[in-house]
Amino acid sequence: MRQLHTYALAFSALLGLFVGGWAYFAPQSFYDSFPGVLGSWVSVDGPYNEHLIRDVGAMYLALAAASVGGLIWRSAIVFRVLGLAWSVFGGLHFAYHAWHLEHMSPASATGEMVALGISLALGIVLLIPDRSSTRERSAPTRGL
Repeated sequence: MRQLHTYALAFSALLGLFVGGWAYFAPQSFYDSFPGVLGSWVSVDGPYNEHLIRDVGAMYLALAAASVGGLIWRSAIVFRVLGLAWSVFGGLHFAYHAWHLEHMSPASATGEMVALGISLALGIVLLIPDRSSTRERSAPTRGL
């Protein structure tokens, strides 16, 4: 399980760096063409707002930085805390887009839901305790 946590955290870090870097450092390009080859998912949902796009980029970069930190300081609690952060963000992000698909083609809507579902799943994977941390919590403690 620890290896799965590491992979989920590494992929989350890459995702955060990709989305966050693009949104923060090239907000107009992000707005016009994110996610690239899969269509344009941002510009169809309202007018351009540089401040909002850069804030989203900064948030993704912050989550990526925390994920990189988690890869350096691996522990059960680090995985759970990062899983909580990615799951809360991923769940809310998924829910918003699930309720606002009417302006998208079926192919774009499907792609968006799959991509956001994968992002959410990565956070959920990080919340799953591994067997060793479960055994440690259930082992009797020896008295003082």
